[in-house]
Amino acid sequence: MIRDRRSGGDRRKAERFETNIEIEWEGLIGKRKGIITDISTTGCFILSSGEVEDGESVKIFFPLTDGRKAQFWGEVVNHVYEIGFAIRFVELTEAQKEFLEIFVDTLRND
Repeated sequence: MIRDRRSGGDRRKAERFETNIEIEWEGLIGKRKGIITDISTTGCFILSSGEVEDGESVKIFFPLTDGRKAQFWGEVVNHVYEIGFAIRFVELTEAQKEFLEIFVDTLRND
């Protein structure tokens, strides 16, 4: 059964912005690569063929300009087999919230 990721009760209310950011993520199946295709201050959608389940916790490793990576925790709120999954960011620190706000503002102004 193919699910439409646009349906369901957990649609993000925060404004989304298209992007194309290569990231790594880690879930129950281990570390995988993916691409963030849209992002908001509350979550993002990741193109990746790695299998996840709704409700699963994943770590996102977001690349920084200095070569380091910022780590974020997320909960899978929707997935489409072999295409990707949406996460809601969880347990954000104040620094992580500020990072996301600044990043989203740069996309808003482009």
